[in-house]
Amino acid sequence: MTATKRPAPAVPGGRPSDEDPIRVSFRRYAGVRTRVLEVGDPGPDPDVPRRSLRRRAAAPHVRPTAPRLVLLHGYCDSADTWRPALEQLAAAGIPAVAVDLPGFGDAQPLRPGPMLPQLDAFTTAVVREQAVLGSVVLAGNSLGGTMSLRAAQNSRLPISGVVSIAAPGFVDSWLIRAVARYPLPLRLYSSLPVPVPGFLVRKVAEQVVPRLLYADSGAADATQVQRFTALFPDYRATKSRLEQARQLVAELADAYRLDSVEVPLLVVVCGKDKLVTAASGRQLHTLVPHSRLLVREDWGHCPQLDDPVEIAELLTYFAASAVRTTQAKRAAATAPKAVSEDTAAG
Repeated sequence: MTATKRPAPAVPGGRPSDEDPIRVSFRRYAGVRTRVLEVGDPGPDPDVPRRSLRRRAAAPHVRPTAPRLVLLHGYCDSADTWRPALEQLAAAGIPAVAVDLPGFGDAQPLRPGPMLPQLDAFTTAVVREQAVLGSVVLAGNSLGGTMSLRAAQNSRLPISGVVSIAAPGFVDSWLIRAVARYPLPLRLYSSLPVPVPGFLVRKVAEQVVPRLLYADSGAADATQVQRFTALFPDYRATKSRLEQARQLVAELADAYRLDSVEVPLLVVVCGKDKLVTAASGRQLHTLVPHSRLLVREDWGHCPQLDDPVEIAELLTYFAASAVRTTQAKRAAATAPKAVSEDTAAG
């Protein structure tokens, strides 16, 4: 979960301005039109037919192997949460994209019905597109961490590694449990006969958001906080987000098949996270024995906001390592098996 902001219009062709290294464009994945932030090598031309992209990916002589990061945001957030980290990645020459997930930012709304399958289809389409250009490493925060893990469960997806940051659904905080149980205060708020004035909703959000997202609320970026509070302009919008959050928490109860995760996995645990406890990340690490665990006691729920420089470096080094590991495993799996002399002799 992090902040959301309506972006400035994209420059024609998705090219950045002289000052901004981040290109902004709009594309369609799994039938959902969304906004894409991108740095590094240009991505696929949105006008190129998908069939052509698939043919290009199938040709061994043009299939690149360099790491390419795909960044997924959390609930009630947008791709803008990754902007500080994208700037660092751009300076280092690392190709990366961040997308608005369906229902958030400038993406089209989610359709009625279960949310996770819709997000799965969207994530799958993004991964397949980016795999044309390089070995994909997924990194997700909060809900984005969940979507990254679920993508890693699909062995048919061309993923070389996953970074899961504060993914919910394991050992969650009192706040997430409260949303799931729908206690009396929330029921009363949702059934108020007279809506709470919009200015009061926004004032409360301005006080609560920094405490939930950052390790140190006093260091919160005002622009990031404003992006998030813009999601709660009035009582009706707040009630709608609350109902959506309850549905999502319910779906998280059966969200994972972790025994299917075979790619390299880095689990990032944030010691000052008020939404997803450190115990949750440790449990995830235990459930995926080959995973690596990083514990940072000084990070909050959104470390890409707390420390974008460190996050960019972490993603860069892990992506390079994960791609090497995955390529070695695939090479070993496809190499011809040695035949002993006794077997050859019959």
